[in-house]
Amino acid sequence: MIVVNTEVIPGYVVTETKGLVQGNTIRAKHVGRDIAAGFKNLVGGELKGYTELLTEARRQAVERMMSQAQQLGANAIVNVRFTTSAVTQGAAELYAYGTAVVAEKGAA
Repeated sequence: MIVVNTEVIPGYVVTETKGLVQGNTIRAKHVGRDIAAGFKNLVGGELKGYTELLTEARRQAVERMMSQAQQLGANAIVNVRFTTSAVTQGAAELYAYGTAVVAEKGAA
């Protein structure tokens, strides 16, 4: 599955548009990560626990989006975007969306 954040795929021609596809996940913070983050706020630096949390959330949202595209018969997703939102205190949603298409090799 080709996944790009552009409207076109170099070297491919979009022959069919299948529609909007999306994937999301809602993740809650871990108390241990909050304690470690509190200490990091004192000295500065990357909050690696949160980086890992968001990386995993992004991976899962993209996998869910790709699964939906495959169900529609698409072999690519173009114009992919990500957004986040707070759902409740300590929990956030990561949402991935794009347009599922059928793309064939050829002059773009």
